[in-house]
Amino acid sequence: MVKITIVGRVSDGLPLAQGLRYMNQENGYLSCYRQQAEFILQEISKGALTASKMTVHIDHYCFNYLVENGVVFIVLCESTYPRKLAFHYLQDIQKEFERFDKTLIGKITRPYSFVKFDGVIANISRQYIDTRTQSNLSKLNANRKQELDVVTEDMSNILERRRNSETKRRLPVTPQPASSIWCSPCLEVIALKWTPIMIIVITSMALLWASLFLTDSFIISSW
Repeated sequence: MVKITIVGRVSDGLPLAQGLRYMNQENGYLSCYRQQAEFILQEISKGALTASKMTVHIDHYCFNYLVENGVVFIVLCESTYPRKLAFHYLQDIQKEFERFDKTLIGKITRPYSFVKFDGVIANISRQYIDTRTQSNLSKLNANRKQELDVVTEDMSNILERRRNSETKRRLPVTPQPASSIWCSPCLEVIALKWTPIMIIVITSMALLWASLFLTDSFIISSW
């Protein structure tokens, strides 16, 4: 059955509305899954999750989300809940959401402050509690052979990618080596190897030339 529903903005990852506002002792454990749903919303906002439809497996549950017109609709269901019915549920919520004034939605600044839509989510979710109702069976049987074009992912993989991304971001940037006058590492190695030898050769030739010049000058002056 449907457990948690969250509606949020793609632009900034702000959660706008939720279906389950008051958590009693029986379903209080779902609070950690709501945090996971908010994490998925943030990943979509950051561009880490680019699919418009996705199923994310976590424990014995799965998140199904739908992105339409810059808005994310996320629902947590038991893993045995028909995925096709879960996306019918999200589409019904999306259609109702389209009825509201977009300018009003854009002005929301506090999380979960779009309380008017909480009641809409609650009403729709009641229709999807029992999968054996005639309405839900009709939705499941319609286009039965048609496969859902939905990407499937594990939450552990998404978390691992986020950790790797944060680790790379924290690593210090290796400074680029200063530009060399030789313009090439190969030429620099050759220069470092042969420059001392060339200095010795040139110095020796200069001393030899000087000694020959002085000898010639001494012989000429003697005459």
